[in-house]
Amino acid sequence: MTQIFDQTFCSLGEGPLWHPLRKSLFWFDINAFTLFEKPPAAASDQQPQRWQFDTFVTAAGWIDETTLLIAKKGALITFDLDTQRQTHVSDLEPDQAHTRPNDGRADPLGGFWIGTMGINLEQNAGAIYRYYRGELRKLYPDWTIPNATCFSPCGRWAYITDTPRAQILRIALDAEGWPDTAPVIIADMSQGDYRPDGAVVDCDGRLWIAHYGHGKVTVLNPDGTLHHVITLAASQPTCPAFGGPDLRSLFVTSAGQSKAHPDMADGRVLCIETQAQGQAEHRVIL
Repeated sequence: MTQIFDQTFCSLGEGPLWHPLRKSLFWFDINAFTLFEKPPAAASDQQPQRWQFDTFVTAAGWIDETTLLIAKKGALITFDLDTQRQTHVSDLEPDQAHTRPNDGRADPLGGFWIGTMGINLEQNAGAIYRYYRGELRKLYPDWTIPNATCFSPCGRWAYITDTPRAQILRIALDAEGWPDTAPVIIADMSQGDYRPDGAVVDCDGRLWIAHYGHGKVTVLNPDGTLHHVITLAASQPTCPAFGGPDLRSLFVTSAGQSKAHPDMADGRVLCIETQAQGQAEHRVIL
């Protein structure tokens, strides 16, 4: 059963992150340049903590109890939640006025993967990068809407998708977490009611993928075959994240943008209690 975790309306809710030390959920409204935080015990109508930025912020990884690595338009930064101090870590397409970051996640070795895309969805305007111990390396150029960044429990595999192409790709990683071989298609979802957006992997290696515009999360086995489907109350889900005390709660951000009359759940953060158990989010190592 889908419940509304937080009633705050987000034009483009994205980037959910369960912080394992703070025991709370972070997420973004990309269009509103805003970061939110809320513990699971709070009532759905209780206002979350929020931080306002001056440009697009889209994804984060945790560094310690009070510091996040945040993907901001033009840069990766650290952000102190107590003082609100921003510290530059790395440039991220600073000269590309037409692009912004999108989906991102920390990998098991402490690296941070981040995709970029055109602000107006320009075709092939984006790319996928990995930041690891001081180095930002472009992995894949010419992507339109990079999404579904997630990693297998063993740390051997990364998963990504370019949403318009609707193919789920698996990438073998080397001992330092860099791509070892060319991406392999494990699921082609270009036919039917699918539009893969954000994704997360549970502790059994299954992929939980939100489908923007189709109101559902599909769960794929590690080989890409369909395990089951979860129907959601929001029609534009964007990204799932496991959290809660035992990592069995699936939080799903959603978007209310482009809907003349959003339904009650559109643009809200949803929560579903599952029988699966998620992985704890990995710490970013600068």
